[in-house]
Amino acid sequence: MPEKTLIKDIMVTDVAAATLPGSRDEVLNILKDKKVSGVPVLKDNRVVGIVSRSNLLSNPEEEQIALLMTRDPLKIKPEDNIKKAAQYLMEYGFRRLPVVDDDDKLEGMITVADIVASMASLQLDDPISKYLGRKGIGPVWCETPLPLVARNMELAHIKAVPILNSELDLVGIISDRDIISASVIEDSLEMSDMSAGSGDDEWTWESMRDTLSIYYSVSRIKVPDVPVKEVMVTDLIKASSNMSVSECALKMKRNRVDQVPVVDANGTFIGLLRDRYLMKALIDS
Repeated sequence: MPEKTLIKDIMVTDVAAATLPGSRDEVLNILKDKKVSGVPVLKDNRVVGIVSRSNLLSNPEEEQIALLMTRDPLKIKPEDNIKKAAQYLMEYGFRRLPVVDDDDKLEGMITVADIVASMASLQLDDPISKYLGRKGIGPVWCETPLPLVARNMELAHIKAVPILNSELDLVGIISDRDIISASVIEDSLEMSDMSAGSGDDEWTWESMRDTLSIYYSVSRIKVPDVPVKEVMVTDLIKASSNMSVSECALKMKRNRVDQVPVVDANGTFIGLLRDRYLMKALIDS
């Protein structure tokens, strides 16, 4: 029974965290090194925010963690059960919840992936075709520029997109994790002109103005301008549409993937099953 599985039984306790004050580079290094999608932010050892890959991609020029993070995130206790966590994650659209004690001290993290992994042993027999999501953008062409794909994913609030070739064959998947891993920090010097003159007619010689040029450094996250096929994952883990929820959860757990392409009996791609959609089977049970 889902109610008997507690957060403390499945949560991750070895959690890399950022602290205030801090910089974007600190968070970016954690995301790349630990291969996680979000980092809790601490102040005086208490959880005050979370920074995710989406926060970084949405604010490529911001460097301060305090301005990047989502403040006062929803939290959960170790003694709560996974069904409650799944309901929170589905209702608010999050991928992770900090697990805290009564004083908001960090004890661990629980993610969508952790919950889906636990579903593998719950004998949930509904076919996964029942939980295929229909929202967001559809497949994209493998020659599409990566910055365009990243922007479309940001606008649609989705984490992964299937990639098709010109023959409409499924050839890969791109996720926000892949985009962050391929991105770099780019520093540039930019200029701003500030006029020292009055508001005279700009067409007269008398209105020629002294101009003060101010140069300033800008640091931003840059998504490389390459076709998406150069960054996408091509070693795909697929699932059949009649596979049960628990079978699919086990496959996702074993292969450590957040989404699987679903194919019909003829092997034709029919949709991308994201782990968060699979949690609905747990909530409905």
